[in-house]
Amino acid sequence: MAIQYERLRNWHFDDRTDRYTTRDSMLYALTLGYGQRPDDEHDLRYVYEQDTLAVPTLLAVVGAPGSWTADPGTGIDWLRLLHGEHRMTFHAPVPAEAAVTSRTRVTHVVDKGAQKGALVVTAREVCDADSGAPLATIEHVSFCRADGGFGRGDEPPEPLPPTPATPAHDTVLIPSLPQAALLYRLNGDLNPIHALPAMAAQAGFERPILHGLCTFGMAARALLRTYCPGEPARLRQFAVRFSAPMYPGETLRVEAWRDGGKVQFRAWAHERNVAVLSNGVAGID
Repeated sequence: MAIQYERLRNWHFDDRTDRYTTRDSMLYALTLGYGQRPDDEHDLRYVYEQDTLAVPTLLAVVGAPGSWTADPGTGIDWLRLLHGEHRMTFHAPVPAEAAVTSRTRVTHVVDKGAQKGALVVTAREVCDADSGAPLATIEHVSFCRADGGFGRGDEPPEPLPPTPATPAHDTVLIPSLPQAALLYRLNGDLNPIHALPAMAAQAGFERPILHGLCTFGMAARALLRTYCPGEPARLRQFAVRFSAPMYPGETLRVEAWRDGGKVQFRAWAHERNVAVLSNGVAGID
């Protein structure tokens, strides 16, 4: 079944309410590598149960609609689907525990051509379930490699800015554990290519890969530490393109350029010198 523009563009998502606890916030931070140095007071705020800070990108894993693209009715060949970009805008500080309501809709279905695939963009509005106050807007860009040529579509979303050609202002190294993917999947993404060697090989990888949203969160960790230590509420925007997979146990090398409240960045699998995140942009108050 091929993509039918009207059907996919008007895909229905049920609103959902999810409650997460301080323990969930601490677990998420631990899966990004927080706490690697027990004497680091900055990291401790994210992984200790008193006055806990939440990494704002936690909302990327709370309330997401799951593997909806695997529904045959979408017309998407989900086995050839890639997570292309992820964009988050924060409207208020993300608390360490809360009940949140998520409302998801498809905003773009872009036909790139029969040999070039398609883009499908969802936007998820996240608000505090008790007060209704908006917390974040999350855009998920999926690259459907096998699904172009359906003949009708939207204009693509505004592209993320290119990485500067000048030397980076700051460089941060974030190591990952060999079991990082097994830890990160406890946040809810149970795709077996992150755990089972045979499934990873079937997908074309030499071994299980790290979740893209784990490298996303690790890069956010690097920028939080560099530009607003102890003040995660100052992060107002965080967006990036996924360029290549990273393997558990590798080091993420984050290069950043700051111009006032705008930070551009990219990230590499340091040992292989392969860019895994590109076109990154963050907004910091």
